[in-house]
Amino acid sequence: MAVKIALAGNPNCGKTTLFNALTGSNQFVGNWPGVTVEKKEGKLKGHKDVVIMDLPGIYSLSPYTLEEVVARNYLIGDRPDAILNIVDGTNIERNLYLSTQLMELGIPVIMAINMMDLVEKNGDKIHIDKLSKKLGCEVVEISALKGTGIQKAAEKAVALAQQKKNMVPVHEFSKDAEDVITEVENKLSGIVSEDQKRFFAIKLLEKDDKIKEQMKSVPDVSYEIKEMEDKFDDDTESIITNERYVYISSIIGECVSKSSKEKLTTSDKIDRIVTNRWLAIPIFAVVMFLVYYVSVTTIGSILTDWTNDTLFGEWIIPGAQSLFENIGCADWLTGLIVDGVISGVGAVLGFVPQMLVLFLFLAFLESCGYMARVAFIMDRVFRKFGLSGKSFIPMLIGSGCGVPGVMASRTIESDRDRKMTIMTTTFIPCGAKLPIIALIAGAFFDNAGWVAWSAYFVGVAAIVCSGIILKKTKMFAGDPAPFVMELPAYHWPTVGNVLRSMWERGWSFIKKAGTIITLSTIILWFLMNFGWTDAGFGMLSFDGLEGAALEAAQAECILAKIGSAIGWIFTPLGWTQSGNGWKMAVAAISGLIAKENVVATFGMLFGFAEVAEDGTEFWGNLAAVMTPVAAYGYLVFNLLCAPCFAAMGAIKREMNNTKWFWFAIGYQCGLAYVVSLCIYQIGTLITTGTFGIGTVVAFVLVIGLLYLLFRPYKESDTLKVNVKGMAGAR
Repeated sequence: MAVKIALAGNPNCGKTTLFNALTGSNQFVGNWPGVTVEKKEGKLKGHKDVVIMDLPGIYSLSPYTLEEVVARNYLIGDRPDAILNIVDGTNIERNLYLSTQLMELGIPVIMAINMMDLVEKNGDKIHIDKLSKKLGCEVVEISALKGTGIQKAAEKAVALAQQKKNMVPVHEFSKDAEDVITEVENKLSGIVSEDQKRFFAIKLLEKDDKIKEQMKSVPDVSYEIKEMEDKFDDDTESIITNERYVYISSIIGECVSKSSKEKLTTSDKIDRIVTNRWLAIPIFAVVMFLVYYVSVTTIGSILTDWTNDTLFGEWIIPGAQSLFENIGCADWLTGLIVDGVISGVGAVLGFVPQMLVLFLFLAFLESCGYMARVAFIMDRVFRKFGLSGKSFIPMLIGSGCGVPGVMASRTIESDRDRKMTIMTTTFIPCGAKLPIIALIAGAFFDNAGWVAWSAYFVGVAAIVCSGIILKKTKMFAGDPAPFVMELPAYHWPTVGNVLRSMWERGWSFIKKAGTIITLSTIILWFLMNFGWTDAGFGMLSFDGLEGAALEAAQAECILAKIGSAIGWIFTPLGWTQSGNGWKMAVAAISGLIAKENVVATFGMLFGFAEVAEDGTEFWGNLAAVMTPVAAYGYLVFNLLCAPCFAAMGAIKREMNNTKWFWFAIGYQCGLAYVVSLCIYQIGTLITTGTFGIGTVVAFVLVIGLLYLLFRPYKESDTLKVNVKGMAGAR
């Protein structure tokens, strides 16, 4: 039977770095059953029978975040053979709070004091032998980043697990507290195992709802709770929190020698600049400009152009076409594989190099510690419209691709804030929307630069307005979750960790392209190439057709029929001029598969077999069927409406609820429609003086949106947070 070792520790204590070093490539990444928190496990190098489980970074076993719930459920339910507790040596007092809770679980614990190189650099000294004696568990020094001592720590954890006995004596609180805890432990006799009694007893005294539900058969402990509260004149949760810190302080006083010199660390000196009230946001703007300039405009753009134009455009697609023609493959099968699968998936995979470069930069910024500062900086801005600073990171990542952006919302503690972030993250234009922006800017506005930056402004404005409006509804009412995030010391990340983080994000997108997008491109190809003719239903042929003849043939396909059936819906948005409304609708629908499909679909509908990324070939055709105002409204609709299938799949998985998923998609499409309608109707009134029923509706909608934005907050259920308990747990 395999030995299970759980890695447990606070966020940013170096736990994941240690996990990567211990397991290397022997890793398996998935989700915990029933929740969206990432689950990482791997085989210890050189030990095929030792499984290392990387638990989410947590501050406490008193559940507040989804990660804490997952970690505690695993430790209580799955009961690993040993726990390797990683402690940040530069902030040992705060880290030991979790350690005291882990020891109460009755599972053997090995403590690994990490970042010992930084401790020594600061002139501090941790007396390992004394600390081990005080805690009653073995303590080892490690540096996960440099790989020092990590194998020794793992070997000791394996040896302890294989002994199959609990070697962790329980630390004691004050006599009065111990007396009450013992009384509750006695009530648990025969209900839970001996080594778990203390943990459950303390949780019952802390009035832990989940434990109380689990321990329904335990005799009532209200008398013991009252007894403790009377003795200490405080609530039991605060009493136990205080007892832990009294115990920790006594250990720190004897086992840790602090440097007598009080001096600012390098991280403190950097933070005086990068988190400065006035300089923080301009510095962040410059950093992000450089990141996107390199990843989207220069190096990333060169790689993406080569992938699209050379790899797929000149090699793979023509080669596949020739291969199937030479072997005499049926026309419909050739079209399906070449035009449907290879071309469709290739259009999506063409953006992978660009995204990988972006993910490389983001992984570096996260690993060195800067991204935690960004969340801190943006918290005071985001809190004004109902979100925490942690919501900014998903939106930032979403500017590269919506899939990892949506997935990054997992770090947000409040379920309401997390759902709101998931719903609004894709409003920020991702890399796949850039071709649509370039198309509209080139065809209607002479490639004016304001079109691109206004697209980002619209996305930000949609997020801000949505946050304000949704926070005033019953579903999202309540204060934003308290901002709690570790600000780790700045350090140079290892190349392996940065590359691994980049690949994990990129591979997540590639898997989506290979599943959801492949299926959807096949469906789209079928809808665009089959229809009804005089001979009945069958595959349509567009070879040699141009102009009106091509349009007439295209109008017979299934997708054209669908577009014509729903085209009237978009009449108020100005898409149906010159009888080409169905083309606008069809292109928008194809954007639900992958946003870059919008340009390719227009190219096909206007009779161009191959088009540039920005659709230069058919700018004139598009400009002839839409006004500039309608075109800008069309751009905004595609920016704000439901994202691509891959991102929708991520939303479905992160929401973990079908009703919430459809609410999110409905909200995005509804907001996109309303904003696009207002742009067209009011814009047409200003540019041409045309006034009609649509204009009246637009003004009514604008008034309604302004009312929702500025109406006062109604009294609602606020997010209840036990401040005393949180102060201890944090």
